[in-house]
Amino acid sequence: MVKHIVLFKLSAPEPERTQIITDFCNAIKALPPVIDVIRHIEVSRNINPAEKYDIALYSEFDTLADVTAYATHPAHVAAAGILKGHVESRACVDYEL
Repeated sequence: MVKHIVLFKLSAPEPERTQIITDFCNAIKALPPVIDVIRHIEVSRNINPAEKYDIALYSEFDTLADVTAYATHPAHVAAAGILKGHVESRACVDYEL
């Protein structure tokens, strides 16, 4: 099993940031019925204002190839597009259990 963790720091000011986060989270949560390689997915706004990142995304896949299939799927590309132009920084880790 591959675990895929992504953190996003947005550059948008409030209240635009809140709307972007809401739209992105809703779009990501809608992906499992559309992308069959997703085994589990969670996404949410960081509730700790003392930390750097605004959004945490955690997902599980059977293989790294499935992560790639997810990342390039048109529905995921559209969801990721919600953040386009608003990402100040991104961190990603993929690891296998």
